[in-house]
Amino acid sequence: MTATPGTPVKQPYPPSSPARGPSGLRDVLTLVSLPVLAAIGVSAAFAGGGTRRWFGGRSEGQRAEAQAAKDAAAAAFYELDTAQRDLRISIETITAVDDSPAARRAVADFEALGLRIDEASRRYIQAVDAHDLDRDGLEASAAARARSELTSARDELERVKRELDRFGGSLGPLLGDAETRLARLAPAVERARQSLLAASNALDAVREKGLRADALAARLAALSPELTRLNQGAGQHGVAPTLERAERVQREAGAIRAEAERLPEKAAEIDHRLVSLRTRAQALTTRAGQVDPVLSELRRRFAAACWQDLQQVPELAAENVRQAELKLREAQSARDAQHWPDATSLLSTVRALLNATDESVSAAGERLRRLNAVQKDPQAEVERTRFAIRDAQRLAMTGRTTPDPRHARPLDDAVGRLERAIGTLEGRHPDYWHFLTETDAVRQAVARVVAQIREERGTGH
Repeated sequence: MTATPGTPVKQPYPPSSPARGPSGLRDVLTLVSLPVLAAIGVSAAFAGGGTRRWFGGRSEGQRAEAQAAKDAAAAAFYELDTAQRDLRISIETITAVDDSPAARRAVADFEALGLRIDEASRRYIQAVDAHDLDRDGLEASAAARARSELTSARDELERVKRELDRFGGSLGPLLGDAETRLARLAPAVERARQSLLAASNALDAVREKGLRADALAARLAALSPELTRLNQGAGQHGVAPTLERAERVQREAGAIRAEAERLPEKAAEIDHRLVSLRTRAQALTTRAGQVDPVLSELRRRFAAACWQDLQQVPELAAENVRQAELKLREAQSARDAQHWPDATSLLSTVRALLNATDESVSAAGERLRRLNAVQKDPQAEVERTRFAIRDAQRLAMTGRTTPDPRHARPLDDAVGRLERAIGTLEGRHPDYWHFLTETDAVRQAVARVVAQIREERGTGH
């Protein structure tokens, strides 16, 4: 076909043109779709998910395992950190109340474990910082290396945790004792305060009865600084010193209270003793006056050796009674001034003086009685002593064919000594007092042998 000038010539479609038939339409759609799909693919890649999807497979599996290892290591790190914090509280509890060698060893062991914990924690942190598991394009080898290092860090954390648990278990006795003492602290401080209050109330009650109790009040005032320290607390002064202070304050305040409550009874007792000792002193004055007639009879009837050691009894008795009466007046003045310790001490001195006087006055009368008895019948004293010797000899021979020389010798000596004492009764003026002292000494020697035999047989010797 010839073209007309000025009219566009219509070119025929090429054989591959899509202008005709279904197959040409599909080709056109294909040409249009390729750029669109390519654009979608690029967009997805920039969105962050395209790489993992297109480069997934083994790399993603290694990443997941590394992430699981990281999570497990983080959990182990947290458990170890928590256990260390809890155990540090236990150690602080122990050291707050216990300074024993065992407690000091526990502190040193905990510090050594702390170094192990620090090293394990450092390895864990280094492993975490060394690997970015969220990085795009993470190679499988890098993920595997991260998993290995994180797993190793976790294993070390768990090993140290087991050591820490074992150490914590070994602290049981120390921790139990420390907790017990801590539990005692607050009640002990409160008891100390209550004891101080009770002592103060007891002193007030005593003063209402007209008794000053100045010494007790001074002792209570001396506890005031201790109460101040108790109020400041264990945080400032330490648990152990505070507990010890509380117990000491309670004990001393309790003693002050007890003495204050007994003070009216004590005052009445001192009053009674004053009256009783005055009466006794008066009676001894009368008895001392009877010593001279006794000495006179002793001089008249017996040899000088029987009475010469009693010559000073009347004078000493009079002096002792005079001193006792002087001390009684001083004791009364101390009681009036309510100086209770002084009054008690003076009354004890009075009692000792009167006891000595009583013994010396009684000795004179007892001397005369014994001398009269032995002068009348010396054989009774001899037989009494011989009976003691024979009884000891029978005991020494019990179960034996011959006596033990340790027992026989002193008993033989006792027989000889008795015979010599009997010999002193011969003559015109026998020394009856020497005879009596000798027979007393013989009986005492025999009694010692008897006691020795019984002791040896009682112990199987």
